[in-house]
Amino acid sequence: MSSLGKLEKKLKQNYKLTIVEEQLLIYKPLYTIRITKPLNRNKEEYKELLYPEEEALELRDFKAMDYYAVENYELPIELMMENAGLQLANLITNISKKEQIIKIGIGNGNNGGGGLVAARRLAAWGYKVHLDIFNDIINDLPKTQLKRALMFGAQSTTPPHYEVWVDAYLGFSQRLPLSDILLSRLEEANSSESLRISLDIPTGFNGDGKAVYFNCDKILTLAAPKKVLYKLPESTEIFIADIGIPQAVYQKFGIDTMDFDTSNILKLVR
Repeated sequence: MSSLGKLEKKLKQNYKLTIVEEQLLIYKPLYTIRITKPLNRNKEEYKELLYPEEEALELRDFKAMDYYAVENYELPIELMMENAGLQLANLITNISKKEQIIKIGIGNGNNGGGGLVAARRLAAWGYKVHLDIFNDIINDLPKTQLKRALMFGAQSTTPPHYEVWVDAYLGFSQRLPLSDILLSRLEEANSSESLRISLDIPTGFNGDGKAVYFNCDKILTLAAPKKVLYKLPESTEIFIADIGIPQAVYQKFGIDTMDFDTSNILKLVR
């Protein structure tokens, strides 16, 4: 390979190339190249969303919004589950390394189903994924998603160690108090040095911070900001994921449309 070819290869690997007037100007033996900052291969910078707490949804209103979208727009729960799981997988890949072991806590509800979609996606991309299933998976959708995740390479065994622990045990319909089995999972997670990520609402969190809950570093909540999340510590980063709910539904429930056209995941600024 010529020295010019080696330079081109190195630049493509490490830098963005800005095309000048819709073409790369080449004057042999010189290239005219505008070099910007080095590419960050693994870290996407999410667009920030400044959203006041008083305009965020109560959980009961989000449930109504979710139900309305399902009933009036033929938006099946399975499709929203797929969207949620894909966005969770995308967030995980953006903040972790491929060689790290990922443990995903799974329950029998739709939140567990979303976690299983993420597990399937991650396994398909070559990530090391282990499932922590704390109860029997008997509901149809999570049961189907579990079968798919295992077929794609997710493991149902407990890993000897893990760097990332994902909380998809329970969703926004969770009821307190939690079972002893689940409480022991949360206590183990909170005492670990793993990166902790929750899907939608941290398991055990009811807003007052008195009960044991999954003390996450980051949370991917679905569709819209929820008031309860503003009670989390300031150190907790909150992201909002697009799950396919149409603009008309946001408007009906008095929510400013999320700016998902430029980013499928937004970072909430409290």
